[in-house]
Amino acid sequence: MESLSSLMCVMSCALLHSGLASRLKSPILPIQSEREPLTSKGMSGCSFGGRFYSLEDTWHPDLGEPFGVMHCVKCYCETQRGRKGKVLGKVSCKNVKRDCPEPSCDAPVLLPGQCCKTCPKGDADRKQVEAMFDGFEYFQEKEKEDDLHKTYNDRSYLSSEDISPGESRTDFVAVLTGVTDSWLPSSSGVARARFSLTRTSLTFSITYQRIGRPSRVVFLDSDGNTAFEYKTPKGDSDMICGVWKNLPQSHVRQLQAEQLRVTMTTATGRREVIEGKIIKHRALFAETFSSTLTSEEEHSGMGGIAMLTLSDTENNLHFVLILQGLIQHRERDSPLVPIQVRLQYRQHVLREIHANVTVYDTDFAEVLTDLNSRELFWLSRGQLVITVETEVQDPRHISGFITGRKSCDTIQSVMSSGDALTPGTTGGVGSAFFHLHDNGTLDYQLVGVSSEVMGLTIELKPRRRSKRSVLYDLTPEFDRPSGRAAGSWSRLEARHIHMLLQNELFINVATAHSQEGELRGQIRGLLYSGLEAPRHEIPVPLAGQFVAPPVLTSAGGHAWVSVDERCHLHYEIVVAGLSKADDLTVNAHLHGLAEIGELDERSTNHKRLLTGFYGSQAQGVLKDISVELLRHLDRGTAFIQVSTKVNTRGEIRGRVHVPNNCEFRTKGEVELAEFDDLFVRDPEELKKDPHTCFFETQHHAHGSLWTPNYNHCFTCSCQKRTVICDPVICPVLTCSRTIQPDDKCCPMCGECEMKTPERLDEHPEGCYFEGDQKMHAPGSTWHPFVPPFGYIKCALCTCKGATGEVHCEKVTCPALTCSRPVRRSPSDCCKECPEEDNPPLEHADMMQADGTSHCKFGKNFYQNSDNWHPRVPLMGEMKCITCWCDHGVTKCQRKQCPVLTCSNITRREGMCCPECQEEEEEPMKVPEKKNSWRH
Repeated sequence: MESLSSLMCVMSCALLHSGLASRLKSPILPIQSEREPLTSKGMSGCSFGGRFYSLEDTWHPDLGEPFGVMHCVKCYCETQRGRKGKVLGKVSCKNVKRDCPEPSCDAPVLLPGQCCKTCPKGDADRKQVEAMFDGFEYFQEKEKEDDLHKTYNDRSYLSSEDISPGESRTDFVAVLTGVTDSWLPSSSGVARARFSLTRTSLTFSITYQRIGRPSRVVFLDSDGNTAFEYKTPKGDSDMICGVWKNLPQSHVRQLQAEQLRVTMTTATGRREVIEGKIIKHRALFAETFSSTLTSEEEHSGMGGIAMLTLSDTENNLHFVLILQGLIQHRERDSPLVPIQVRLQYRQHVLREIHANVTVYDTDFAEVLTDLNSRELFWLSRGQLVITVETEVQDPRHISGFITGRKSCDTIQSVMSSGDALTPGTTGGVGSAFFHLHDNGTLDYQLVGVSSEVMGLTIELKPRRRSKRSVLYDLTPEFDRPSGRAAGSWSRLEARHIHMLLQNELFINVATAHSQEGELRGQIRGLLYSGLEAPRHEIPVPLAGQFVAPPVLTSAGGHAWVSVDERCHLHYEIVVAGLSKADDLTVNAHLHGLAEIGELDERSTNHKRLLTGFYGSQAQGVLKDISVELLRHLDRGTAFIQVSTKVNTRGEIRGRVHVPNNCEFRTKGEVELAEFDDLFVRDPEELKKDPHTCFFETQHHAHGSLWTPNYNHCFTCSCQKRTVICDPVICPVLTCSRTIQPDDKCCPMCGECEMKTPERLDEHPEGCYFEGDQKMHAPGSTWHPFVPPFGYIKCALCTCKGATGEVHCEKVTCPALTCSRPVRRSPSDCCKECPEEDNPPLEHADMMQADGTSHCKFGKNFYQNSDNWHPRVPLMGEMKCITCWCDHGVTKCQRKQCPVLTCSNITRREGMCCPECQEEEEEPMKVPEKKNSWRH
């Protein structure tokens, strides 16, 4: 009774921590550790599935392969307050499928990565595209393509085909200048910060002038409190790149409402602070040139930025000015302040505009029409200056050079046969990346082309397939033996810079096989990710021709891969050219699995799944890497591979060489992560590790698996401060006779039908499963253990002995005849017909019962002398334990089994006690068996 009570207490408390006590029909969530440490110093939030979520965050839980993301389940990190007023987080999940709107069309389709069905064409598509551009007021201005007087933001040529649903983003900008309303002297520094919000991550690119290298970037909320702080790495660059991940929804709302501010502070010399407000601006979408405007006065607190772009059809330069500190306090009494804007080249004034700005809105927009060839040449070389000056008694002015838009994003291109002017399936690939300098020079590197190249050109999008527009010929720089081209294009025109930064240029590779172009790729900006994969290095080309055996595919890709000082693997993968021939809803956006492994096809032990993904990109960090895999990366005998539903054994692949010295470390992080059995780690070190779990008076390392003391038929794992315990779920046996070994949790087939034990030394040809980190014998079946969700009863895995592959498939539930089937336990996969027993009395009826006291067990009430089999969270009904109500006191007892004296003992399915086999003749005394929680 005591052991059952303690188990009930642990399970019930765990479920209460995870917010599931009142939602038995919800998916089983991770069980919290008995004593959960703070998630992070000074931060509140929720731990779920090995990840940390900020307060008010929402997400779809990811069950990993082969199940993927549960798009119809949405989890939410609720804000709660503890007894002492401390802010805490609580996870709650709900099924959102019932909230799906009713499609207006007759034949709706379910798109990949979506829960609700949508209409494939027509209004639904148009509304989806318009929703992506919500906030870009100018995009609604639909004008004709040949209109010569378009506004500067004429991006109406964009179509929905160019924008995938997962790539929706919103851009923001901030001008940072010195604080003028302080008693401290203001700074001379000016910074321009551009922000991109995608889902819950805010990436930022910041350039600065007339100030030392900032030591930190701080985001302030609407109350002036620090919302996020980023410590800038040391370096000589004038660019700061960073990511604020997992923005709480409250801060996302403040960002959208323009209530966040950003500050930068220097640490060396005289401490300087510059700050500015983060705002949306319609000019960001079309901006291709920019300028940061500074003052020659010391500590003036003045500054500004100019966002510029060229017209698509004429040589008109549109610009917007955002000015800060230019209007003095004494001038605020006047409603309008006159300013003069000049376009200059080496002190020569080329254009001049006079206008007025208001004291409350210093933004100013204008168009410089019909730039001549000299002005366009100086613009392309970064030699034009824009100057703004107030026309008052004591004039002040700020100015800056105009250059191509600066960003932390990477300009790159993946060339594939699927994107060729005449699409094909050659399995080839090419990979290129670029760097644009302030003087208009474009550095380029191209790798991976193994075809017999006849021509390599940078081109415009052709108006007709038969008429290509070549801008630059790279063929002379192409080295055929190495398949590489590297050099600089110093003749970029202003128009070409504009088109480059608007993703309007292409690379075309003509070969002997196809003289018009076998491979083609769009030159695109790849949003900065914050990963440590160095994009300034050459990426690894991924192609079907590198798969073993080779695959003739239309897709191609490339990947940046690196290993940091902690021996964590950072990866970023871009794929292009996937076929769109058959089902647009499936093929328009890639659904793939990215994995890493060793090149030797005879061994699959060192292959690791990186991620499953939709769209054209995959990125992340892999922390627990085996020493063997790191050794293969160091030797160049590893590969990155992307598999799809069409080519499950590999669609594209590339060989990866990442030198590292991780395997030479003694007892390093790599060995501990891969072979952690607790006795290797110093207990004091485990206490200090913020990812450690505390369970049953012991600390367990992140990623470790163990059998708990309270029941050897459970498996527990530690996932970043979260303990998940699940009962060992036994596979369904098809044999006619089963036995129950003393040291096993699951019954097995009898001697004549018994399968080979799962032992690595006896069966090296078996299957290694990443989930439970065990070797499984050929032909064996099991329910997969998927951290952090535990055992998945809705799937069954089988080890294919001949190939060593693990094949997992979902369980098919039997058809039921009852009208109201029930799921007996939240962890059960299939529903069952309920037993015909009397419904429990309502609480009010219990209170009115005369004479005897009732008992409460869990959520149910029982009358005196009632008996029942208890239900325990995660375990279901325990039929081998009987409880009864004895005058208000619940008592429970396990069924007493007789001591057997036979040598061959068996346990029939559904029976609580083992039995002697009938053919046993010679009795033999055996020691009494240990109690087991199996039932």
